[in-house]
Parts: sequence; C-alpha cells; structure tokens
Amino acid sequence: MVRELEKYLRPGIGITTYCPGCGEAILMGLILRAIDELQLNMDDMLFVSGIGCAAWIPSPYFNADTLHTLHGRTIVFATGAKLVNPKLKVMVISGDGDLADIGGNHLIHGARRNIDLTVICANNMNYGMTGGQVCSTTPLGALTMTTHQGNPFCPFDLCQLVKAAGAAYVARYAVTQPFAMIRGIKKALQTEGFAFVEAVTPCPVQFGRRNELGRPADMLKDLMAKCVMREKAEKLSPEELKDKIITGEL
Repeated sequence: MVRELEKYLRPGIGITTYCPGCGEAILMGLILRAIDELQLNMDDMLFVSGIGCAAWIPSPYFNADTLHTLHGRTIVFATGAKLVNPKLKVMVISGDGDLADIGGNHLIHGARRNIDLTVICANNMNYGMTGGQVCSTTPLGALTMTTHQGNPFCPFDLCQLVKAAGAAYVARYAVTQPFAMIRGIKKALQTEGFAFVEAVTPCPVQFGRRNELGRPADMLKDLMAKCVMREKAEKLSPEELKDKIITGEL
C-alpha cells in the first residue's frame, strides 16, 4: 500500500521531518489513502495550508498544486481559489492554531457561507511548531510554554463550533482511528459545501513533554483509550464520558 501512495508524493522529497511520535505524518498517509480510494485526480485538486506542523503535510510533500499561505489566512486563500476556478476540488490542511486561533473568524464565516471546501484541521492542542504556546483547543489546566500554572480557559469544541456556524459535514477522528478517519475524509471530499474533519493528533515534544504524558507510544495508547465513537458515547453516562473524546460524524 505504501508503494501505491508514492505516486502522490513529490519526487526526491525524501522522508518526513516530523518529530518522533508526531501524528501529522500518520494523518498525511490517511489523507492520501482517502484520495487513492476515491481515485481522485490530483491534477484537479488544490491543497491549501497555512503555518504550523500540519501545514507541512501538502507542501512540500504532495505532488500536486499547493498553496502555502499566511498564518491564519488559509480559508481566505482557499475561498479565492475556489471562486476563480469552481471546478477545482480544494482541500485545506492546517492546524488548530492556524485555523481556529489566528484564523478563527475565517473558519466560522467559511462554514456560515457553506463554501465548497474540504477542511482538515489537525488538532494537537497547542502551537506545536512555534514553541508549544497555549491555543484555543488546549485542555483546561494543561501546561504550555505560556501557561506555566495551567491553562485557565475552557477549550473550543471545534466540531460543535463549525456545526453551529452551518457546515455541511462535520466529523472528528483521532489518528489512532485510521480506518474511521479515512472514511470520514472520503465523505468530506464527496460533500458539496463546507466539510470539516477534526483530526486529533498527539504532540509528544511540546505538549506531551510539558504535561508528563510519557513517551510517544504512551501518548498514542492514551489517545486510543480516550476516544469513544459517538454511537457508543450516546449510551454512556456523563461520569463515564469524563475526559473522553467523542469521535465520529457529529
């Protein structure tokens, strides 16, 4: 299967430069598998990214047209490209800091206008690339470079936020749920309108180290234990759902 995906990668780019245990490289493979299973032509696609760890997924790795934009302005550039060439299948790939913090208003209004974009938001719960600062998805009480005594603010639920704004499709999966993630990305790509997939991913070097979450493998195991599919979550009590991450189509 890996060899089958090589045709989607830019020749001579080599291995990824992600930190050991980072889930962004896993997400890259899952996105390409979804594209491959749908048999989409990369020549008919445009990949737009901003600034951050996830933004490096399409650029420089994808052998396709990519637009690496300003921090927080990803959806603006993607909207412009879609308006100029409506035939393009435009996919935005970026992180929570880029899309939900600096680009938060653009995310809301992109969903409100139901612009025909597929948005993949890699949520690692901090600004991973720029030093591990607190962001709008950082859990309450979590330690970051800028919250040494713990984050005092409740995080955004990005899926509920985008859903309330009017998105056509909303889903959340962790990189430890690969087959479900692929299905979700495929459905998002086939949805007409604003389709949003939150990809929960570990950040061992910045977030994990500061919060003493163990080795990268420990963080992956912890993420697997925390994630509960929506259908199962509906049968659980609030006490049973404490500290859990509800995944699925939301």
